[in-house]
Amino acid sequence: MKLRILMGALLWAGTFAAAQAHHSFAMFDQSQKVTLKGTVKEFQWTNPHAFIHLEVPGAAAAEVWEIELNSPNNLKRQGWKSSSLKVGDQVTLQTYPLRDMSAHKGGLFVTLTLADGTVLSESAFAGGGPVNVPTVPPAR
Repeated sequence: MKLRILMGALLWAGTFAAAQAHHSFAMFDQSQKVTLKGTVKEFQWTNPHAFIHLEVPGAAAAEVWEIELNSPNNLKRQGWKSSSLKVGDQVTLQTYPLRDMSAHKGGLFVTLTLADGTVLSESAFAGGGPVNVPTVPPAR
């Protein structure tokens, strides 16, 4: 019986530690936002996080940035669909960059504007602004 309780406690502790590590945003530099203009190369609507692979033109060659988003379940509740982005879409994207980009370019999603002016955001990272609605210039 004691072994069973010990094993249960160890399993719970391991699961809790893994969950806490999974939700850390320490690898992203949230003190700066980077704005990228490029072409959607791939949109992965996958768990535990969706990803945008964005091809950004550079001086020597194009770079592919991997941008991490929320889970598809959370994105869906915020108005996203698996078809919200398509390969070839021209976008302007804001991201909190990775602190260490020695392995690859990447960041945490903040907001994205499609060529038609539609803004896609995540309320958790973009201050709760409108999700998936066209932007309208202010009245003068």
